[in-house]
Amino acid sequence: MEQQEYAVGATRVAAGRPDGRRGGAGRGTAAAVLAVRGPEAAGPADPADAAGEHGADGPQEPDGALSPDPGLLRLAHWFAAAAPGAADDLCTASFGLYPARHLGAAAEPGDPGVSWWHGPTAHTAAVPRAREAREGRADGGLRRARRDAAALPVVRSGAKSGRPGRHRRPERTRALPELPGDAPEPAGEELPDAERRIAARLLLAHPLVTASGPHADGFPLIRRHRDWLVERFDTLLGYRLVVGPWHARLCKAGLGPGAARRLEHPATGAPFTPAGYAQLALALALLVDAPEQLPYGRLLDAMRSAAPDLAAQAADPDAPAMALAALADWQVLGDLPADPADTAFVLTVDRELARAVPAGPPALAADAADLIRRAAEAEPATAVRRLLAETPAVLAADLPEDRRAWLHEHRLSGPAALADFLGLEAELRAEGVALLDPAAELTDLALPGTGTLSQAALLLVEGLVEEVRPLPGEATEGDVPIADALIDGLLGDIADDHDLPARYLADRTALRRDALDLLHRLGLITPTPRTTWLLRPPAARYAPAPDLHPTPGTGRHSRPAAPSGS
Repeated sequence: MEQQEYAVGATRVAAGRPDGRRGGAGRGTAAAVLAVRGPEAAGPADPADAAGEHGADGPQEPDGALSPDPGLLRLAHWFAAAAPGAADDLCTASFGLYPARHLGAAAEPGDPGVSWWHGPTAHTAAVPRAREAREGRADGGLRRARRDAAALPVVRSGAKSGRPGRHRRPERTRALPELPGDAPEPAGEELPDAERRIAARLLLAHPLVTASGPHADGFPLIRRHRDWLVERFDTLLGYRLVVGPWHARLCKAGLGPGAARRLEHPATGAPFTPAGYAQLALALALLVDAPEQLPYGRLLDAMRSAAPDLAAQAADPDAPAMALAALADWQVLGDLPADPADTAFVLTVDRELARAVPAGPPALAADAADLIRRAAEAEPATAVRRLLAETPAVLAADLPEDRRAWLHEHRLSGPAALADFLGLEAELRAEGVALLDPAAELTDLALPGTGTLSQAALLLVEGLVEEVRPLPGEATEGDVPIADALIDGLLGDIADDHDLPARYLADRTALRRDALDLLHRLGLITPTPRTTWLLRPPAARYAPAPDLHPTPGTGRHSRPAAPSGS
């Protein structure tokens, strides 16, 4: 009976929305692939009504064992069996809580038909200075022998910086205005437009916004403009937006395999392992129907009992703690115990947010790969607009034929509509399109940035472009192979010419790994089985502008002298 009820909930999510409009994960998505067990899966339009079905505290089992949601339990096993990269893609597909990622530092306007390799760049001129001693320096970035660190552009990431502490949800007696009676929109045209853009950017950067969380200041704007936001997100991106009295949830679609998105520990930044993802799904499986007050030890015991095979196979002893830290960061859980051994500590559980986290367990997917594929399915227009809104750059060569044809046909109007919606700037080049955010707020990664790793990665990509950039007329399919020796040589020069932190001086392999990882996640390089890495055309926007008429010579980037009489 429980499985049958669960299947009914999945069908409701796939068939329509609480407001009666069709679409699961959103218009343009083939099928909703995740749903939370039980009749609440379809859910009333106002989440407060759902709480009323079982009283303020909902269904509880104070004396019995916690019952895991079967779909989320199945998802936990898929995570445990996945390779690291596949587990990241599965998390993106099943939860959809990833932030948008955009390049900043807009270049000078250029011909839309020019290549990124040869077009205007966003490179910043360097100011020479002598090396300073390492002693007495705070590690705020690189000290350069030939470039002034103070002259490097400083770009802040709104998704990472200035993050206030997490707070518990206010008591229900301090209720916000109910949905039908929200404050009216202010008079005038410019202010609502600006507010709508702020709210849209906030949701794209943080798909789960609560009334008492770190982005609570923007929550009233989301509620005020919810009808407009629901319509625009659905029309442009096929995303379903649910706005209640206490939280707003933008249900994003997956990005497909190889999306280079991952979940990280909210405090340390350590990436989740497959075991960490498995523990996260396992904890959610128990919390969606857990009592509001739950002893910490009881949750841990229930996790071990619900999936003893996962506990036995877990190679990462920190996985449960990482999972609970992520849930606390999302406010599904209140404060965690300061001492992990304090099993008597009582957790505060927000079932409403627990049910909002998954785009739904894998009721319709056959396996993890099928879930990743289903979550990214959409009609060509919706699929391309999603990539434009969520990723640093969209290259036509990466798209299947139908999506490439749409991008070619709507080369101007498609990016322009999203740029207006989100306050971005469209950069059109021969290879594709990038929507830029010069404010560097609508991104979780910033380049240029103020940290040591960001500056080292910027220096590396500059050097790579200057070494291997194709000349005009030189045959290239877009990406250019990079030799391992070139990467190692450039990183060696960076280490010799700059004051790096001790951890990178002692471990050059870590510097190489972290710098390449950052460039890969920004879409500036990509791995390939045949060579170590390929340099992608958008990387050229961070290097000095090319000399398209070099002095004749024999160097790699020099052209031979033009024939006489030409």
